[in-house]
Amino acid sequence: MAVAHGSRDPRAAVAVEALLEGVRRARPGLDVRTAYLDHAAPALPQALSGLDEAVVLPLLLTAAYHSRVDIPAALRESAARRPRLRVALGATLGPHPLLVDALERRLAEAGVPLGDPDTAVVLVSAGSSDRGANATVGGVARAWARRRPWWSVTPAYASAAAPTPRDEVVRLTRAGAPRVVVAPYLLAPGLFADRVAGDAREAGAEVVADVLGPAPEIARILLERYDQALHRPEAVATA
Repeated sequence: MAVAHGSRDPRAAVAVEALLEGVRRARPGLDVRTAYLDHAAPALPQALSGLDEAVVLPLLLTAAYHSRVDIPAALRESAARRPRLRVALGATLGPHPLLVDALERRLAEAGVPLGDPDTAVVLVSAGSSDRGANATVGGVARAWARRRPWWSVTPAYASAAAPTPRDEVVRLTRAGAPRVVVAPYLLAPGLFADRVAGDAREAGAEVVADVLGPAPEIARILLERYDQALHRPEAVATA
């Protein structure tokens, strides 16, 4: 059971379903279903209705409020309704080295030479009130900077934290970066991603890559999280 954030923008659900179709192709016979935390159906308790056991996997890039509070609360609601339900709760998608592979895939598709020393990369996440989640994104940026000889790799946050994508693009341009590109650390398209792209381009970003979406690396991570959850007895909850 893959649990996505959910969006009023129908493109988001299309991207989620495309990702999960990749999971089905990678592991034929695995029953792969979808639930959403907000703005789309089914909600997690409804999606689990009728099941005796499930592995619940957050389609979230960082561990923050949704993974620590919303999903466990939905699982408690499900357990109250179905006392025999057994659930293994997996980890969020990130952090994971394959996420950088997916980010590089999207940059390459946008025509950015990987590791170009004249290119500054702005890694843009949604942002969170959870400082730990934002720090995780900063760690991804630092690891990526060590991996390739970019001019720099720095984080920015679309909400709840600083710097904003606009501010970071402006700062890098003023600092002398020959070229600034944006790599969205976002899973699905939508109005939020559109705003990030618009603000970054207005600030002078030369390229804004596509969101991660159904990148094959994401499907591989999801299956890895599934296998990990199955083999962690402490992750299994029985009401």
